[in-house]
Amino acid sequence: MSAPVTIRRLHAGDGPAVTAWDAFVLACPQATFFHRAGWQRLVGEIFGHRCFFLYAEREGRIEGVLPLAQVKSMLFGHALVSLPFGVYGGVAAETEAAADALEDEAQRIAKELGADHLELRHVRPRHSDWPRQDLYVTFRKEILPEEEANMLAIPRKQRAMVRKGIKNGLQSHIDADAGRFFALYADNVHRHGTPAMPRRYFEALLREFGRDCEVLTVTDAQGTPLSSVVSFYFRDEVLPYYAGDAEAARELAANDFKYWELMRLACARGLKVFDYGRSKQGTGSYAFKKNWGFEPTPLTYEYCLYKRDTVPQNNPSNAKYQLLIKTWRRMPLAWANWLGPFIVRNLG
Repeated sequence: MSAPVTIRRLHAGDGPAVTAWDAFVLACPQATFFHRAGWQRLVGEIFGHRCFFLYAEREGRIEGVLPLAQVKSMLFGHALVSLPFGVYGGVAAETEAAADALEDEAQRIAKELGADHLELRHVRPRHSDWPRQDLYVTFRKEILPEEEANMLAIPRKQRAMVRKGIKNGLQSHIDADAGRFFALYADNVHRHGTPAMPRRYFEALLREFGRDCEVLTVTDAQGTPLSSVVSFYFRDEVLPYYAGDAEAARELAANDFKYWELMRLACARGLKVFDYGRSKQGTGSYAFKKNWGFEPTPLTYEYCLYKRDTVPQNNPSNAKYQLLIKTWRRMPLAWANWLGPFIVRNLG
């Protein structure tokens, strides 16, 4: 008779447990970059959210993990989420017993905290009877072994935009810090009417994940920054995650060039998958990724509802937030950058 599964909490200062957690995540097919142990420090220290990083153990060996954080907001409600600020999350387990035990503990914690709901950002469905969020899709595509094959795999009109950026003499650079990225990112999100993450968050990402987190910035021939992206690397995948651009970027095709350069460099490194990340259906980013020849795959965000009747819609597409978006656009950028971190921590 096999030993029972035991649920334990990961503590950031427990070196051997953190090492074992990350080794499991690297090997588990269901795990993603957002299951890495480092997110506990980032979400806890930068945003002040209480974290519950759970792992299922049997006879001293990890069989599953579930990173969770409590998000309390007067505007958006009270939730236990896996994982705030991540497009993927939920249970990653190699046995059903471990997965069930982790979810049972998550529900127990959510109820004990008095949360309105539990949100698990699974890539694939686990529960046919749980309420789901059907707003988001992800875009993933194979990186071919040869650079020219990747170029030719881009649909003709989009390929022309990449070549336009090359013809304009644009250049890409791997930055050592988040300075140029943050200036472009903060200006970009302000134009769209949404608050920016704090600069210290991006600096913390670079420290926490080292070579697995990278900033690529595109400049014109004179060295003026036009577009920048923070990307995550996990196993044989690259995930461009946070991006920003100047208003001049569109005319010069700097965004198109940026993602081509990221793909080209990933190919040179021998990576196999380009993960374009999450987009909301019907948005400009959704259409942009489709133009690259990527096909959408629905994301399965599953919920347990305790104090609400419907799945939350805490996103800019929600009509009730349009006034806030318009007001934010009119706010001076310096004010927005100061106030943004106090708001964005509640978005998750």
